[in-house]
Amino acid sequence: MKKIAVLLEDLVEEVEFIYPYYRLKEEGFEVEILAPQIRTYQGKKGMPIVANKKLDIDYVGEYDGVFIPGGYAPDKLRRDNDVILFIQTLYNQGKLVAAICHAPWVLITAKIIDGKKVTGFYSIKDDIQNAGAIYTGNAVEVDGNLITATDPSAMPDMMKQVIKFLKEN
Repeated sequence: MKKIAVLLEDLVEEVEFIYPYYRLKEEGFEVEILAPQIRTYQGKKGMPIVANKKLDIDYVGEYDGVFIPGGYAPDKLRRDNDVILFIQTLYNQGKLVAAICHAPWVLITAKIIDGKKVTGFYSIKDDIQNAGAIYTGNAVEVDGNLITATDPSAMPDMMKQVIKFLKEN
């Protein structure tokens, strides 16, 4: 059974967290909520979400991929060195790295998007381009093991690509 980490921080966009979390579980994957600390986090709209495991680079080998939701959480996640190293390691191992909305900020800090086709929320287009990526503006973009999407409306198509990648790799 494949194991996927869904990252969590305060001010996460709840729908971008909940939808992939349950969609991946529906497909039979083991899904864990990883965060810098085990505690209750508050979503953008106030929903409490509990992290069930502390993100630790020592556990990176247990995972087949990571999903990074948006909201304001990515700005907090990108400040954590363990988060960045976790994402870099998964990416360099050819495992799934999925990011939606503002989550490509984390990919920028991880320095894994140079020369890659990437999409994200339109307000971070300049950030994505300045990091050397090719910003497509497509609802969903797949470039190797990197899957990105613009916003919640893109999530059904994004999750189809995420699930396809996990089943084929």
